[in-house]
Formats: sequence, C-alpha cells, structure tokens
Amino acid sequence: MEVAQILIDGKWRKSEGEATFQASNPATGETLATLFPISDWSDCEIALSSAAHAAVQLRELAPEQLAAFLDIYASNIESASVAIVEAAGEETGLPVSPRLKDVELPRTTNQLRQAAAAAREESWKRPILDLERNIRSCFAPIGPVIVFGPNNFPLAFNGISGGDFAAAIAAGNPVIAKAHPLHPNTSRLLAEEARKAAIETGLPSGAVQMIYHISNENGLRMVSDPRVGAVGFTGSRAAGLSLRRAAEDAGKPIYLEMSSINPVIFLPGALAEDEERLARELADSCLAGAGQFCTSPNLILLWEGPKAESLLSSVAATFSERAPQPLLSIAGRQHLQAGVSALVDAGARLLTGGQVIEGSGYRYANTLLRATGKQFLARNHELQREVFGNVTMVVTIEGVEELESILELLEGNLTGTIYSAKSGVDDQLYGKIEPLLRQKVGRLLNDKMPTGVAVSPAMNHGGPFPATSHPGFTSVGIPAALTRFAVLQCYDGVREDRLPPILRNTIHNPDTWRSIDGGWVKG
Repeated sequence: MEVAQILIDGKWRKSEGEATFQASNPATGETLATLFPISDWSDCEIALSSAAHAAVQLRELAPEQLAAFLDIYASNIESASVAIVEAAGEETGLPVSPRLKDVELPRTTNQLRQAAAAAREESWKRPILDLERNIRSCFAPIGPVIVFGPNNFPLAFNGISGGDFAAAIAAGNPVIAKAHPLHPNTSRLLAEEARKAAIETGLPSGAVQMIYHISNENGLRMVSDPRVGAVGFTGSRAAGLSLRRAAEDAGKPIYLEMSSINPVIFLPGALAEDEERLARELADSCLAGAGQFCTSPNLILLWEGPKAESLLSSVAATFSERAPQPLLSIAGRQHLQAGVSALVDAGARLLTGGQVIEGSGYRYANTLLRATGKQFLARNHELQREVFGNVTMVVTIEGVEELESILELLEGNLTGTIYSAKSGVDDQLYGKIEPLLRQKVGRLLNDKMPTGVAVSPAMNHGGPFPATSHPGFTSVGIPAALTRFAVLQCYDGVREDRLPPILRNTIHNPDTWRSIDGGWVKG
C-alpha cells in the first residue's frame, strides 16, 4: 500500500522512515485506509537544514509578501473546504456542520487573515528610537519554529494552519509543523494548500514544512536542536513538560498550553435568580465537543443548599439524557476512565456516568461527580486533576472562608468564571473572591461559560502554570501572539542606511516610541 508523503523543502517527498501508522474514525472505531510515515531523524535533519536556510531568506522579505501568503492560504482553505472538513470529520468524529464547516474553518481563515494584517502593520515589532543617544530597538524573527498541534482542533490549532503557525509566519519565521497523528489526512490537505500559497507568493522552499509523526526521542532532539528558534506546543502536561526540559536545557524558548480545569463559581444570588438557566448553560458547556475543549469547565464551585441540589439534579439529568459524543481516540477514553477512577479514589462521588459506552466508536458516559469543600481541601492535588473529556466535578462549599481556602490552593488555569446576581446582592462576596481567582487564571469571565475563545486582539488564551509554561504570553490574540516567536534586537550607533526600515528616521510608524527633547512620544 502506498504511503503518504511528507512536505519537506517545498516538495512532497517519500519519508526516510520505514514505520507507518493509520488514523481511525472515532465515531465508528474503523481504521482508515491511508498509511502515513513515522519520520526518522534523517527527515528531521533535512527539514531543520531547510528551515535554517529559509530563515535567512525570510529576513529579507517585505512584510507584504508574508501577508500575501497568509491571505492566499486562507482563500485556498476556503476553496478546498469541502474535502478538508470531510477529512476532519472522518478523523475526529466531530460533526462537519456546524462544528467544522461553520465554526472552526471560518475561525481558522480568520486567524490567518488577522496574522496577515499584523504582518503588514508591524506593531508587534514595538520599535523604540532613542534619537538623542542613537539607540534603537525592535522585535525581529527568532528563527525556525516547530509547532506541535493538538488533537482536539484539527483546523484552528493544527500545526500547519492554526494560531501558532499563523503567528510564527507573520513574525517572519519558517515553520516545521508536527501534525497530530489523530488527523494526518486533514493535515495533508491543509499542507497542500499552504504549499500552493507559498509557491504563488515566492516564499523560500523551507518556509513551510510538515511531518506527520516522530518518535519521542526525535521530538526531544528536534526541540533542542541549535537551528531551532522557538517551539509552540498544545497538548498534555506530561508531553509538554518532557519537551520543555529538553528545550530549556538547550536554551530554546518553548511555549506550552497544557492542563486546565477552568473553575466556574456560582454565587448564591445568581442561583436564586435563575438556577434553571444556569443549569442549562453549565450542561451545554461541559458536554460541548464531548468536553474535549481546553476551556471546558471541569470544576464547579457553589454554596451548599436547596438551590445547589436543584442545579445538581438538573445537570445530572441532562448528562444522563444526552447521547455521549465520540471521543477523539481510544487512548483518550482510557485516560478519561483512569481519571474518573482517580477522582473517585480521592473521595469524589459519582452522580451519573462513570463507565465506557460499549459498541462502535470511542464513547464514555457523560459523567458528573461531586465532593465537599472539606474533601477538596484535604485532597486538593488529587481532586483538581484534569480529566480531558465529558467529565465534570461539582464541589459544594459551606461559606466564603472555605471558598477562599480552595482558591488559594488552585493551580493555574486558562480561565476562571464567576456568576453573580444582577441585583448586586453578591457584590460583596465577589469583591472578596475575585482577587484570589484573578491571580490563578489567564482569562476572568463574568456570567458566561468559558468554552468560547474569541479571535480578538484582546484575547488571552494563556495563564499561570500548568495551564501554560509562561503566564506572560497568549496563543490566541494577534498581534500579541507573535511576540512568542520574536527576538529583541538593539542597534547602538548604527548608521541610518544599515538599520531595519522600521527603525529609520524616515519611517513614521504610529506605534514607534521616539525620544524628543528629553521626553518620549509615540508616532
């Protein structure tokens, strides 16, 4: 059987690796026909050498050329959308419509176009001109970027089309995409459209490359290679921390998105006002995409009492009634089962679910657990374990002091949500707990579920460890996301004609800081 080719140095070529793998359809459990290669180090070596050569060439390109590539790539994806979303649906079990066709694909092309705009206007470079001392600085491309895409967003976070890819290219870096092995054919189709756009816009041959799968050993070797500028990774905490150790030992910046349980707090007044609506919102958010969102609410905190019991009863009923959606893989189902068992062993009690669904495909019963605040405080490490899938745990608390103690023990998260009464009766409570939650999350929400992540310049899709490896950066939100793949460069006394264009006196960028008459002005 013919084996799919990898995209290296601008060409589709046979992998040097002899091992292969096949994806499966999570909705049916069927193994899909196409064989994909597991690359050995010789493939990685060629890709790294090509990317290093391309990095030098990309530094000479005008921002407009990078922007044109991103714009054309976005249009190419739209033109090939039927084949792309069909492949993604087959490999992930996610519904073609509305999830892939109507939501995720437009999000993907929107990100690419926002990155194109950022490349053109260059504010991410943050130019500063000290004219009195003739010292100038700006951000510049860091060099070849390796992007490890996750399993749960085959388009919008794919290593060859997602936010990390778009940000790295817009900042002027070549990208080596490590596709996720759960959706290799989707990645192949996207890579073909990227290659067409790269050829049309004259990008260097090593600017956009992709391999499907590599051994753990070669993954560690790649992120620590001297030719690498930076690494972007979205995935599990175990894999991310392993890569981080290798990258940091080699002095390479690596940006990880890993583990988050996204606490949601219902204050008493909010439950009293509209408990039925809140129960619906919570169930919808928890079960969206079979709970396989990095922002899925896995920890719910609410005051003990009749309203809490009513909400729990409603959510448990919804969990029981709704048919479980396919999980992304059989391994994911195994990890989910292990996680539920660990939560029960730590003292949580099952309200509904907690078992594998037999039959075709990879499904697990929608699962709701509960624990008390005292139990959480006694076993906080075990009870804030992330269980990636359609599993949520509710913790009932006795009062604000107990909640404050819980928040102080929380690990870092991508999001944190507080629902409070519109009447204002919860405002005093809010004022006590908000500062504690604020320090533990990248994005604080009021009165809305955290699962949606808008592609907005103001968005922070990051947070304190272990949500990410660095609390100062975001993987969503352009132009801020570009600075992960940039290096700060300073020019001291360098002649005008030798400076990058953005640092010359004749270039008037509205985002440039200039020293004039002992003060600083922008523009």
